[in-house]
Amino acid sequence: MIRNCLFFLLSFMLICTGIHAQRVRLSTENDSLLRIQQDSLQYYSQQILRGKDESTRQTANDRFIPLLVKALKTPSSFYFPFDSLSTISIQYPQDSAFRIFSWGLEQETSFYRHYGAIQVRTDDGKLKLFPLFDNSDYMNNPDTIAGPKSWYGCLYYKILHRRYFNKDYYTLFGWDANNIRSQKKLLDMLTFKDSVPVFGGPYFSFMEDTIRKPTRNRFILEYKKDATISLSYNPDMDMIVFDHLISETNQPKKPSTFVPDLDYEGFKWKAGKWVHVEKVFHDALQLGKFPVVAPLDQKQKNMTKPRTAEDINAEKLKQAAPKKKQ
Repeated sequence: MIRNCLFFLLSFMLICTGIHAQRVRLSTENDSLLRIQQDSLQYYSQQILRGKDESTRQTANDRFIPLLVKALKTPSSFYFPFDSLSTISIQYPQDSAFRIFSWGLEQETSFYRHYGAIQVRTDDGKLKLFPLFDNSDYMNNPDTIAGPKSWYGCLYYKILHRRYFNKDYYTLFGWDANNIRSQKKLLDMLTFKDSVPVFGGPYFSFMEDTIRKPTRNRFILEYKKDATISLSYNPDMDMIVFDHLISETNQPKKPSTFVPDLDYEGFKWKAGKWVHVEKVFHDALQLGKFPVVAPLDQKQKNMTKPRTAEDINAEKLKQAAPKKKQ
């Protein structure tokens, strides 16, 4: 017991020391400089999302990118959070080995093009950056293994870190507003080969299914535009859990008709792969949960923090709870 407590205390001290060390690596002068640069970045990032037309949004994007790169060239910029960029998703894995910037630009056709970059943490504070080029619109087969120049573009909302045989695996949770008919959520695996990012790989297995399907390099859920689905990690179950989808019009070849049926599937991490679980719960709906009454207003969607069904249920429960008397 004492040994466990001592281990916990030492671990906590090391974590605190690491956090402190990270904080002091960014000088006061550079921190002030980055805050000034962040003001300009914030303005353009808002225009990328809310510009009145595609030309305005594209111009803002074209000005945002070189400004961001310039800011990131500041020594030890990795430790500056850029927390004012509310329309840009910035995600870190648990080990903080890197961070991913990602955002979407809506076109007049209602299709979205995504932009992003991976900034790797370096010991000397110098910039190590991998720009990401969205190639998803040109992929005949999205089940690919690719580098930064052939990225399956999306907006990331979570990164999950796993290690297996002394190798790091980063599971990326992404969202793509896609087009006027459908949207997508996806799981992608990020690894590093010779220090270069690699997206995708044979990590999504269906070997335990009743009817086996081929292993996938990337897992994508496409569904109806005004539907709301969950694709999230459940820490209590140590499992990725997501909605089972069916066609509401009995058209299984049209993903734009897919909606949740209140049943759940999942993935369990086993021997360096995510192994598919056909049915997570015995009951279609968990105790204390209830279906979403109405679809989300698309204008209210947060481009940097797409809400899951669990988020919506929690919010509705909070609203329905009786207020305490003063």
